[in-house]
Amino acid sequence: MNLNIAFVALAALFWGLSGGIGGILMADGWDAFVVSFYRGAIGLLCVLLWLALRPRRSGLANRWLWFWSAIAGFGVAGNFAFYFVSIAQGSVAVAATLMYCAPVFVYLVSFVLKLERPTLLKFAAIVVVMLGIGLLTQIYDIGASGVTPIGVGAGLLAGLSYAVFIFGFKYAAPHGSPQAILAIAFAVLAIVLVGVILIRPGDVDQTMAVVALNTPDWPLFAALGVLGAGLSFVLYLIGLRQTAPAVASIVAMVEPVTASLFGVVVLHESLVIAQMIGMALILATVTAMSVFSRATQPPSAVSTG
Repeated sequence: MNLNIAFVALAALFWGLSGGIGGILMADGWDAFVVSFYRGAIGLLCVLLWLALRPRRSGLANRWLWFWSAIAGFGVAGNFAFYFVSIAQGSVAVAATLMYCAPVFVYLVSFVLKLERPTLLKFAAIVVVMLGIGLLTQIYDIGASGVTPIGVGAGLLAGLSYAVFIFGFKYAAPHGSPQAILAIAFAVLAIVLVGVILIRPGDVDQTMAVVALNTPDWPLFAALGVLGAGLSFVLYLIGLRQTAPAVASIVAMVEPVTASLFGVVVLHESLVIAQMIGMALILATVTAMSVFSRATQPPSAVSTG
């Protein structure tokens, strides 16, 4: 396997594992916002180290870099938080697959902003994804267990938030280096989630317990931050430089597949046949949409995660 493709695959693998690690932590009683904060905060430390090692052409003096990177930061804050809320309210498999719908939101926003021309094929793909979401979330079965409206809504909001991150990163990219963009984005994430935690007294206590290493779960938090937000983003962006966007889109399927397998094997979650069919429809269609859309475009932003 080409080394750059291996980097992209490793990044997707780490993103998938981060969902499972977050699921373990929340099963142990940790709040979704605390888990999200530490994923981003530890990731910020990793990205700052990358920026310190590669400071050239950072663009940190450019105000537009700060503006668009801050937009990306709000997006990734929402993505991390809603993703873990979705896991807490449902399952890792459902949350990861719903978040993988982010390219659908990118399409819809692009249509509204007239950045991309709508076609019958694209609308058909969106309809297929919606059908897959219906099967995955079992909205046709009001008695279905394990899937809640909050979990479904949070999973879709995670995808929408990641679409915001993609647009923010895309428009920040011409003004500075990837490491500078991610440093600003993760700093904004940390500030936003600290604000949320401060209005939730129980979350403050949990946050301080991790800072003081007063919990046996601190290695899981460290792994979550390094794998889920630090090393994964660095590997992905390095690998993406010499990897065709179409190939990267296909390799990125490693993330939801890994997260789903982790949920089933480690967390003992279960999926019925209809949910598996829905998951397959979503993954196949979204990957095809990404390949079709990006095949003629240079890589400008990360995929999902």
